[in-house]
Amino acid sequence: MASRASYFQTQDNLSIRYASYAPDGPAAAATVILLGGRAEFIEKHQETIEDLTRRHFAVYTMDWCGQGLSDRLLKDRQKGHVDSFDRHIDDLDFFVETIVRPNAAFPLIFLAHSMGGHIALRYLRRASAYFAGAILVSPMIDIRTNSVPYPFARKLVRLASRHNWSERYIPGAGYYDPEQKPFENNPLTSDSERFMDEKQKIAGNPALAIGGVTYGWLSAAFDSIDAMFAADSWKKLAVPVLMLGGSADRVISISAMQQMCQRLADCRCVLIQNAKHEILKETDSIRRQFWLEFDQFIKKIM
Repeated sequence: MASRASYFQTQDNLSIRYASYAPDGPAAAATVILLGGRAEFIEKHQETIEDLTRRHFAVYTMDWCGQGLSDRLLKDRQKGHVDSFDRHIDDLDFFVETIVRPNAAFPLIFLAHSMGGHIALRYLRRASAYFAGAILVSPMIDIRTNSVPYPFARKLVRLASRHNWSERYIPGAGYYDPEQKPFENNPLTSDSERFMDEKQKIAGNPALAIGGVTYGWLSAAFDSIDAMFAADSWKKLAVPVLMLGGSADRVISISAMQQMCQRLADCRCVLIQNAKHEILKETDSIRRQFWLEFDQFIKKIM
């Protein structure tokens, strides 16, 4: 598997890290654009990248602005912050148009997790002509606020905006601390080794670490969620979509995912029993279910 890493510059002169991978042997049959979720980084998805190149896909991926080794938006780089998800959509558009399309093997396919799934879906309303399909894993169509009632969380964000608290951590959030995130009862994965994988990579490069989100990030997320549900032309999106969620997901709203799938012209929604939020980092048995669905979907669209 050959790889290449570099950076591109945004219109406001921020550096965004990206990487590309080519399968061994003959030329790739297609290109997968792999998009991670909030707080994730390229290295976290190395196993998935290897799974894709073994299936003879080329892979392009990137670190979102504000996380990974891309430029952060605040002086305190630990704060998970963005002013608008439109920034992410614009960066993805530049990445696809300038980096991927001139070099990629067609067709293009999205494989996007959580926040990446949200951004990919909104992006497809803007530019879908080059895409054969999109696989959205635990897509952040809407978020769960768990111990905080959802309507109260919304009110708290509006209050924070009025008081110019956008760069403050939301209650309960803070700096990255691996000791505060034990495997027991974690909301992400049932696989202890894959759970430790992220921590080990951050230990090897502490610059990858990021803490919790700010009020500004949460406000931007709610605004983007509202924009997604307010859009009335989803049936015009002809790109086939596969959505996969876990029955044990405590991060995103499964019901919102199912509702959005029903609004699309060509969408299959799959619920994987006992899977938590990070299906791609789950146990071998859960990952096998994912790859079975993935392979069947690829046969359908190609």
